Amino acid sequence: MSKLKSNAAAALAETLQDGMTLAVGGFGLSGIPADLIEAVRDSGVRDLTVVSNNMGVDGKGLGVLIEAGLVRKVIASYVGENKLFAEQYLAGLLEVEFTPQGTLAERLRAGGAGIPAFYTKTGVGTLVAEGKPLAEFDSETYVQERAIRADIALVHAHTADTDGNLIYRYTARNFNPVVATAGLVTIAEAEVIVEPGALDPNHIVTPGVYVQHLVQARGRFKDIEQRTVRSRETAAVPASTPVSA
Repeated sequence: MSKLKSNAAAALAETLQDGMTLAVGGFGLSGIPADLIEAVRDSGVRDLTVVSNNMGVDGKGLGVLIEAGLVRKVIASYVGENKLFAEQYLAGLLEVEFTPQGTLAERLRAGGAGIPAFYTKTGVGTLVAEGKPLAEFDSETYVQERAIRADIALVHAHTADTDGNLIYRYTARNFNPVVATAGLVTIAEAEVIVEPGALDPNHIVTPGVYVQHLVQARGRFKDIEQRTVRSRETAAVPASTPVSA
């Protein structure tokens, strides 16, 4: 049966509620499910916990949820691009749980794999390990990290079929595959949607069994947080060397 919904709002309407935990794919503004994020904002739900590598930038990506005052807590590895986020955190309006990037990816992967917790050396002896169980393996100390299982996972794919099988493109793959498996309900937006059987099974990254709803992504300009360019250097042309007779 086709998992395709008419739009992002319709895909979220059956599930989204106040106080939910949302896991969101993307890295910076690359590979973010922009249509789904905007539909969450427009829904007006509140007190959300958002799990994502970062919270976008001011006015773009997950930053729009911060601006709308819909987020109560963030679990992320990096937040340096969002000034409003920093202001709300420092003012005590937003709870933040910082997690090392690799640990965050593994917490999401573990959630999707049904693994409740795991041990890692990352963060031992730092604030990251405060209040968490420690254990020794082979004379090394490790900290226990709990898996993340979200109420809803939102991801962006380049290509999908109507059964929900997903293929990502280049760096937009980033956190999307682990986020897709970590949701009790996973909603994907895709730039290209084809009929079942049109995708090469060897190219599918996220099997459709993980995806409950699918929407067509709107064509839009793909933003970059910081576009850094420099003037093209003109190579110096060496003077001709006279040839002796």
